[in-house]
Amino acid sequence: LKHNLVVTQFFVFLYCKCLWRGLKFVIRKVTGRCELQRICHNNKPGARRTLKIESSLRYSKNELCQSALSAHPDRVEKTIDDIMTLKRVNPDTNPQLGISLQASLLQIVGYRGLVAKVEKLRREPYDCENPDHEEMLMKLWKTLRPDSPLTGRISKQWCEIGFQGNDPKTDFRGMGLLGLHNLLYFAEHDKATALQVLHDSLQPKHRWFPPLSHHLIPRSRLTTLQTPSRSTTPG
Repeated sequence: LKHNLVVTQFFVFLYCKCLWRGLKFVIRKVTGRCELQRICHNNKPGARRTLKIESSLRYSKNELCQSALSAHPDRVEKTIDDIMTLKRVNPDTNPQLGISLQASLLQIVGYRGLVAKVEKLRREPYDCENPDHEEMLMKLWKTLRPDSPLTGRISKQWCEIGFQGNDPKTDFRGMGLLGLHNLLYFAEHDKATALQVLHDSLQPKHRWFPPLSHHLIPRSRLTTLQTPSRSTTPG
């Protein structure tokens, strides 16, 4: 019975795939436009158009279209020219298509590069022997506790800003340098809010409220995990 179900699902998949491709072929013949042309024509510049273009390229049966999603930013223009040639679209009679595709593809490869950089940062462990890492950590303390000199690198004082032990490096095991970067960015660029959150978290009536560091390091993990696989930025 299980074998029959698998076979049935396989044939249903093939049927739907063939039906969809056949439908796309008919639509192209009727409208005189390829799928990318229809997407750009029917959707205003923005996230919706970019999402549809990315989906079209990702699920294309052509390797050129699929590889376009990972093209280097410097090669985006050439990639668009190749795609238009592949789709038999005349750039002289359809100049706007190239412009629209280039804008969306630059957006797509840009956010993909950003996700890669963030993931690399997340995987980089905190190294107490690295002076740059230590400098960032000390800067975090001075920003949040400007009037309280740190008595030592290993100190219970770190608990005052939400770290769980005497050595804050252990709190970065899950998120690596990304957690530290998030904390430092928040403390430096929205210092008033960061200090207020820190103050509230240390009040007896707010003991339920997570301390600043304990709150933001796991949140950076959540944000990374929820980073969309598709672009949602208008443009």
